[in-house]
Amino acid sequence: MSEAVVSTRIRLARNLKEYPFPIRLSVSQAKEIVDLIDDALKDCGIKFHRIDLDTVSETMKIALLERHLISPDFVSGEQGRAVFLSDDNAISIMVNEEDHIRLQVIRDGFEPDEAYAVADKLDNALSKKLNFAFHEKLGYLTQCPTNLGTGMRASVMLHLPALELTGAVHRIGANLSKLGLTIRGLYGESTKPIGAFFQLSNQVTLGISEKAAIANLKNITTQLISQEMKARENLLGKIEVEDKIARALGVLKTALVIDHSEAMSLLSLVRLGVASKKLNTLSTDSIDRLIVEIQPASIMTKCGEEMSPQERDIKRAEMIRERFQ
Repeated sequence: MSEAVVSTRIRLARNLKEYPFPIRLSVSQAKEIVDLIDDALKDCGIKFHRIDLDTVSETMKIALLERHLISPDFVSGEQGRAVFLSDDNAISIMVNEEDHIRLQVIRDGFEPDEAYAVADKLDNALSKKLNFAFHEKLGYLTQCPTNLGTGMRASVMLHLPALELTGAVHRIGANLSKLGLTIRGLYGESTKPIGAFFQLSNQVTLGISEKAAIANLKNITTQLISQEMKARENLLGKIEVEDKIARALGVLKTALVIDHSEAMSLLSLVRLGVASKKLNTLSTDSIDRLIVEIQPASIMTKCGEEMSPQERDIKRAEMIRERFQ
């Protein structure tokens, strides 16, 4: 299972009853909410680091996005936004994105129950300090009606190279909405898959419990993984596919310049080879970490300077070569 599931995320959307939704907040109200949540988090038993988006560079914002700690919409938002990060970055809380609070917990591998337990505990701690907007029939009130009810999105990051190579992933994706799920790209809604990485998440939040939504996600994920493994068995017996994997590793070990798209495609093939024991090189976990590190803004953040696309491509190739030595 862990060969195809990269990580699990639970996200809860909450709003404060005393304030309008973020789309109608004034800057002063938004800042008040940030301070209220800052105070509430001090008694939750977890140490958080506050980052006010007004005070960081665009490069740093994109780097946070590349690490899945904030959303694409959050990057381009208005004043009065902040994100609170736990020391290990496993928990992030976006304040004044689409909702006042977007609390998310990320765990490596396939651990939806464990991630939900952490999110639920923190949600309960915050609810003792903050007055969440809640309706007896509708559940938690959210700016977008699609999040009404539990306000929960449970998702898994999947690596499905075999289903993508055969074209089956697109057919499967078209049928998932009937099961209350959706499959998206690497960075969620409105993003395209890169390197055969996909996010599978629940669509239904109203009229269903958190446990039922998680159970449905677990069931469909298990079925998807089963199909992926069968597709891998069929593909990996073909010399042309194994040749692609071997060539991908060769390019990564020797390239002097490599752009982000090519690097993701090649790392996807190498990850497939490692998971299927066709290659004896970096572990899948090491490849997953490398994938984050070679994102454009993450490279510039590490180097501490703005870089042209070509400079990033040269640095990316260098980082990859060093890792595979």
